[in-house]
Amino acid sequence: MSSHNYRTVDVDVEGGKLRVAVWEPLDSEELARAPLGGDSRVSDVVLIHGVTASHLAWPFVVDLLPGVRVIAPDLRGRGASNSLIGDAGMKAHANDLKATLDALHVEQALVVGHSMGGFVAVTFAHLHPERVSRLVLVDGGLPLDVPAGMDADEMVAAILGPTAARLSMRFASTGEYLDFWRQHPAFADSWTPELEAYLAYDLVAAGDGSLRPATSYETTADDTVDMNTGKALSEAIVQLAHPTRLLTVPLGLQNEPPGLYAPEHLARVLQELPAVDHERLTEFNHYTIVMSPSGAARVAAVVQQELSMQVDTAH
Repeated sequence: MSSHNYRTVDVDVEGGKLRVAVWEPLDSEELARAPLGGDSRVSDVVLIHGVTASHLAWPFVVDLLPGVRVIAPDLRGRGASNSLIGDAGMKAHANDLKATLDALHVEQALVVGHSMGGFVAVTFAHLHPERVSRLVLVDGGLPLDVPAGMDADEMVAAILGPTAARLSMRFASTGEYLDFWRQHPAFADSWTPELEAYLAYDLVAAGDGSLRPATSYETTADDTVDMNTGKALSEAIVQLAHPTRLLTVPLGLQNEPPGLYAPEHLARVLQELPAVDHERLTEFNHYTIVMSPSGAARVAAVVQQELSMQVDTAH
């Protein structure tokens, strides 16, 4: 049985409408009746997905946050927000989050970002610090080990590999797309109905009778370059001030070691950011840390811990 009621809203942002999911808590009649953003007894958490994902990356985590109101957008250029006009980039995504909280009358939230969502979260906390209580970064958000001098295509290939190549592929049906993903090494032991729903949601009409992933390669390339070399993110990291938890995993997008953050590189980054509380979760890859029941349990436990710290600080 779900711990929440799920609905979606369309929020006015620059260039169009941003699709946002809202999971309302069901653990008591009092919480179920509380208006969005109108009861301080209800904790609000914002979940931000990765570079080619959507809000449906999060259901496993949401189910383990009873009593918490969860807000999760499809970032511009992804999911049902894929038709938004205008450039993306970390600043644009951060401003979309502010517009979302404004529209939903949420003054402040704990913000969780996975993969690229971590970079968006850090930028959002820097540009709109009063809207963020604490940060949880899940295998993203801090600088990656990317050699200098790469052009956009080289950078995308180095970081995303086959994930980027998929964006240019076409599929005859949802079933064909699911079969394509069944061969993916990251999900060999973690195939679920929730994953199928996430993958099916990703598809949009390609205009020639076929289906394609909602995220375009161009949007992915622009965001990948911006989150690694952009000014907005570099300034945000240097001035990172919110209490921050970082979770990393040793396996990457293809279930390969050492993952996005090799230990030696990560040690150098964390040396410059001693206030960041880091934990390495050794049994997961970049996807299954949020998109599997066991990975989501670890993430949700950290979110609950951070929410309790938020309450303690408030009192």
